[in-house]
Amino acid sequence: MLEQKQYQPEMDVREKLDFGLDETIAKYWVDGCPFRTRIMDAMQISFPEGERYFIMSVRPFKQDITDAKQLADVKAFMRQEAQHGIAHNQYNELLKKQGMPVDEIVDQHKDIIQNKYLKKFSKEFNIALTAGFEHYTALMAEAFFSRKEVVAGFDPRMKNLLAWHAVEEMEHRSVAFDVMQNVANVGYAMRVWAMMYGTFQTLKFMFSNANTMLKADGFSRWERLKLFTKNLGWMYGRKGVFSSFTKPLLAYFKPSFHPEHIPVVHNYPAWVNVFNETGDAAAAGKAFVAAAH
Repeated sequence: MLEQKQYQPEMDVREKLDFGLDETIAKYWVDGCPFRTRIMDAMQISFPEGERYFIMSVRPFKQDITDAKQLADVKAFMRQEAQHGIAHNQYNELLKKQGMPVDEIVDQHKDIIQNKYLKKFSKEFNIALTAGFEHYTALMAEAFFSRKEVVAGFDPRMKNLLAWHAVEEMEHRSVAFDVMQNVANVGYAMRVWAMMYGTFQTLKFMFSNANTMLKADGFSRWERLKLFTKNLGWMYGRKGVFSSFTKPLLAYFKPSFHPEHIPVVHNYPAWVNVFNETGDAAAAGKAFVAAAH
């Protein structure tokens, strides 16, 4: 039996949002925990370059799109991703002031994108890789915002930043995938290989970047290992942040998979309704969390 597509929200480009990111944000803003904070920092530190890569992966196929709605979706996708990059760059500037080696990490990521992905991989593999990465980011809302307990100890400003980003990732979750399938004509084998490669790259950079930042914080190798071991349950336990979306993540490997087979997180309307009424991302973020399980 073919899976049915779920409700797909409309994309809305929300620009110039102010999340109040400043130096009053605690150094360890996730539960006061160095490891959890640096894991989150390690993920988001690569967002600006990652968003640019996603845009560059889609752009070569733009001229071949003949469907008016798909072309409009691609344009909205690019604008949303550009705004995400701008916002996360603001936070990266705060990390620099903490003494984090942001430029070193970002330059490494940029070099891999420019001199490996874009130069050595085909444009078809790049759009497949982007579709895989987008599947990860589309599940961010489920991982962090479906349950109140996950973000209970987050700094409110960072919580609001991530909530907005997660909402928009759900809104454009199908764009790169549809370009990959319908315009680039990428087959199942390449799609699966790109997802496997992207999964390896995601984990590699997340843990490597977190380790680099914890080292810059002054933690010894033994202390970093103890922090990792202590937080394994938080990441991959029965109710772990990352293990919580294993099933929808693996759904990507079904030959018949489409991003819209996975429902958007149940509290998505709470964020959108409040933002549409107030234009306030902080109020929307608060409503988003309040409506979580």
